[in-house]
Amino acid sequence: MSLENIPEENAQPANHQDFQPKAPIQTHVAIDPDKLEQIQSQIIAVKAQLNKVIIGQEDLMEWMLAALITNGHVLLEGVPGIAKTLISKLLAKALKVDFNRIQFTPDLMPTDILGTTIFDMKRSEFEFRKGPIFSNIVLIDEINRAPAKTQAALMEVMEEEQITVDGVTYPLEAPFLVIATQNPVEQEGTYKLPEAQLDRFLFKVRVDYPNLEEETRLLTRFQNDFYGRQAATVEPVIDRQQLTAYRSLVESVHIEPELIDYIAQIVNLTRNNSDLYLGASPRASLGILKAAKALALLDGRDYVRPDDIKRSAIPVLNHRLILSYEREIEGVPMVEVIESLIRKVAVPR
Repeated sequence: MSLENIPEENAQPANHQDFQPKAPIQTHVAIDPDKLEQIQSQIIAVKAQLNKVIIGQEDLMEWMLAALITNGHVLLEGVPGIAKTLISKLLAKALKVDFNRIQFTPDLMPTDILGTTIFDMKRSEFEFRKGPIFSNIVLIDEINRAPAKTQAALMEVMEEEQITVDGVTYPLEAPFLVIATQNPVEQEGTYKLPEAQLDRFLFKVRVDYPNLEEETRLLTRFQNDFYGRQAATVEPVIDRQQLTAYRSLVESVHIEPELIDYIAQIVNLTRNNSDLYLGASPRASLGILKAAKALALLDGRDYVRPDDIKRSAIPVLNHRLILSYEREIEGVPMVEVIESLIRKVAVPR
């Protein structure tokens, strides 16, 4: 169910789509309308390039772009074969940035990801050889297949966009996005991600099967292209410099004080709810704020609407909360609990 259609239990009906800042604020510097229009047209162009190959998954494309311009990372959960790897690779191609894929396995070591120091016999000195993490978009396939030691090696690089080896710090080139995948069904031989590492991901997105219409379109499109030749037709639209500029513009997107309070109330309610054993931390509040601003910018706006916050709440919160024992036994989905919390908070006018 779409969050835009959820009625508020404690509020009168309101047209959220028409929400505008009530009055100009002295500290708010509007973003150039031409720049906003350019961003919106480029985002539409990126999606058009991905849609040459990908059927559906519009929301997933938007969450990846939102994470990219907010220094966030994305955890994708879904069964094999639903284009998680493909969409990540095509996104890097449409954005004209470097891409690396790392397959996590039980025998993978931290140095296999970060790199290692070797001794150069010719120069008689040690040299650092960078690992595959040194890229702009890094896809980590089946992140829960590697042991905790290897998973922990990602913490610094995901949070600070740098790694430290032998006391030397190596910064990564911006933009930097980690897209990790995990299979929700097969748990044998896996290592569950601890809450501390799950918290490093801005979004956790559940990637579902295509519906009947999308599956039919998929078969029709690829009936004569078993080897994915159409993927070669994806062309770059945005480069590194433009993405870096978008990152700085996100902070300039305006949000009314009432909407900041709206975010705080939603997150605070997760900490005082009988359905939840563990509520969200302040990092979740900041995550919703950043995500809402990113959605506004991608939509060509320099201000946040309540619907931006509603849309952001589920992918930001669903991996940061822990259900109570009773709700877990009953099999209540986390999404239902979050939607229930949002309904209890009055939407600002």
